[in-house]
Amino acid sequence: MNDNDYLLEVNNLCQYFTSGRGKNKLVVKAADDVSFGVKPAETFGLVGESGCGKTTTGRSIIRLYDPTSGHVKFGGREISGKMSNDLRDYLTDNLAMIFQDPIESLNPRMTIEEIIGEGLRVRGNKDRADIRAKVVEMLRKVGLNEEHATRYPHEFSGGQRQRIGIARAIIIRPKMIIADEPVSALDVSIQAQVINLLNDLKEEMGLTILFIAHNLSVVKYFSNRIGVMYYGQLVEIARGDDLYAKPLHPYTRALLSAIPEPNPVSERTRKRIDYDPKRDHNYDVEKPEMFEIEKEHFIYCSPSELETYKEIVRKA
Repeated sequence: MNDNDYLLEVNNLCQYFTSGRGKNKLVVKAADDVSFGVKPAETFGLVGESGCGKTTTGRSIIRLYDPTSGHVKFGGREISGKMSNDLRDYLTDNLAMIFQDPIESLNPRMTIEEIIGEGLRVRGNKDRADIRAKVVEMLRKVGLNEEHATRYPHEFSGGQRQRIGIARAIIIRPKMIIADEPVSALDVSIQAQVINLLNDLKEEMGLTILFIAHNLSVVKYFSNRIGVMYYGQLVEIARGDDLYAKPLHPYTRALLSAIPEPNPVSERTRKRIDYDPKRDHNYDVEKPEMFEIEKEHFIYCSPSELETYKEIVRKA
């Protein structure tokens, strides 16, 4: 996919991990030929079951992992090539990550001021008064206050720790945030608060967000466009409303059928859809690839499957 309107362009990204040697060598294709783009100031949701490669894709983009192959561009600049000091500075100035576990991602020996201000210090800011002022500003943005700056992570609740993680990410004022399941470790009552906070910060700061999650209801509320992953591959990309109104790929339909309904009567009796790749596809002759079936709606399928999906779209 190539589009000058994209802030982030991911083309044929592969991230493979190997273990063992010789006959016992095992290759795990955590992300396999992944391609998508994220537009400025939009939220792109990346969904799928646990272990499908969502987190690996996000970590490969921000270079916590070096990609096995493929190309990633940010703002028109290649960021998947050989790491250099200049590229590292470019990445840390423009991209930040919010991690899934707000407990494990915060250093227990550092104060909140040290944790949030670390990004400024790494970028060469030695002015302690300036760092303190910016830390306090970020704390207030995420709903905390100046008194919290001198405390340690263990003194906060899970929701407060995630707010601290968000403050750490936005203090460098990045153009884009990769949010890796930022609410999955939180109570349901706290999830909405964190999502609303991210939404407010997106509007206020003009942030672009890659939102990684497995909670389809949260993704629907928060995302402009959504990509669905299955075993390391993107199988469908569409605008949020289109994906939920007319899912095409059988795996997408299976995922959506798993969303529980609030009515206990219909929840007990409704039919769920199962997905079996060997049963639902025959790729022995025709190999699948990503096709744009309608504007901004892409599906991973064979040419003959494409004709079937086009007919479904025409009748919709």
